[in-house]
Amino acid sequence: MSRLGGVLLTGGASVRLGVDKAGLTLDGETLADRALRALGVGCEPLVEVGPGWTSAPSVREEPVGSGPLAGLVAGADALRAVGFAGPIVLLACDLPWVDPALERLIAASPGVTAVPVDEHGRLQFVCARYSESALDRARTLLGAGERSLHGLVSGLGPDVAELRDFPPGTFADIDVPADARRAGIDLSR
Repeated sequence: MSRLGGVLLTGGASVRLGVDKAGLTLDGETLADRALRALGVGCEPLVEVGPGWTSAPSVREEPVGSGPLAGLVAGADALRAVGFAGPIVLLACDLPWVDPALERLIAASPGVTAVPVDEHGRLQFVCARYSESALDRARTLLGAGERSLHGLVSGLGPDVAELRDFPPGTFADIDVPADARRAGIDLSR
């Protein structure tokens, strides 16, 4: 398997949840640390795009809060600055059921860019592998004002492998208080 960099997104605004997702605790571990652990199984070097919730070096997207495409580009550029050139795996910290085995599968995927599909048929752009050509396209799109990963992936055409057949709930995210309660996360802390 070729070398992959890892980019962890922890800088989302968490407006609907009302508290920062990255610092929430599940099974004695913050969501940020849990995601970093999963990402670190198949990726090195690692970088966090956010305020520094983890032990990984952290950077911020410009401007702060400008969305996941900006986060992907900021992370890829930070990895490039330390001499890494190659595909990366992107993971958002609010996907607590993404485990190291899933990250290895995404990292080993034969596609140029590999995006999992959840049980509802939705592409999971913030838990995906992005090729060098996808990262170049991301920089171009960001410069043109695009903010979404959907815009990036939809323009890649046949260079995207869709990964399927994951257990239900694998990509359940923590976006609103009801999601946190279902996951057993106490928001009062």
